[in-house]
Amino acid sequence: MTRTAETVFAGRLALLNAPVDVRAAGRLARYQAMLEDWNTRMNLTGDAGLEATLDRHFMDSLAPLQIAGLFPEGATLIDVGTGAGFPGLALAIARPDLQITLLDSLQKRLTFLDAVVDDLELPRVRTVHARAEDAARDPALRERFDVAVARAVASAPVLLELLLPFVCTGGQALCYKGPAAADELEGGAFAACLLGGAVPRALAVEVPLQPEWQHCVLACAKVRPTPERYPRKAGVPAREPLDTLR
Repeated sequence: MTRTAETVFAGRLALLNAPVDVRAAGRLARYQAMLEDWNTRMNLTGDAGLEATLDRHFMDSLAPLQIAGLFPEGATLIDVGTGAGFPGLALAIARPDLQITLLDSLQKRLTFLDAVVDDLELPRVRTVHARAEDAARDPALRERFDVAVARAVASAPVLLELLLPFVCTGGQALCYKGPAAADELEGGAFAACLLGGAVPRALAVEVPLQPEWQHCVLACAKVRPTPERYPRKAGVPAREPLDTLR
């Protein structure tokens, strides 16, 4: 970790209209350095350099912290399909009050994340190796979280089928989306109705120093338990999104 990287993160965090932990800049810089190092040995992300990841991954992950109420104090959160740890591990660093589970289907990614968690001494973070469809049927995980997040490239109906089964009634699912989110609201609303969710809302999110990015969070409150038949078997949600079954 270089002082320069920590300074860069500190500058970005200062522009984020949200309170973050005083250790966040240094820890994010260390996370980025480990990501860049490990990426030379395994494919965690395309370009792991600071310039490539600073806004696209790190600050994009943290930008929703600016929206009041999305991440309540001390909330339990699961990041479904966390990959290299975005957004879940970045959120854990900025908000160590959150109790975060990082879920992924590839063990090599979790090996990297475990190394970062150990290095940064993040006791409220754990990793789970499983596919989302299978993990959501585990009684220890099903409907156990205040918040479920995903930053995966998939349509709202697919993401909501993977997220809402993890969310307890009264919690919410948060899908990180780009400008196409508005086009997914109708299909997302249909899926949410089947899954125990309310009508999703598209909440605009501004990434510091990137005003041209049209990013948002698709937020779906959980209003009743998810029927036992959801999620469907592994791979089915992506092949047959719920909104196509109307």
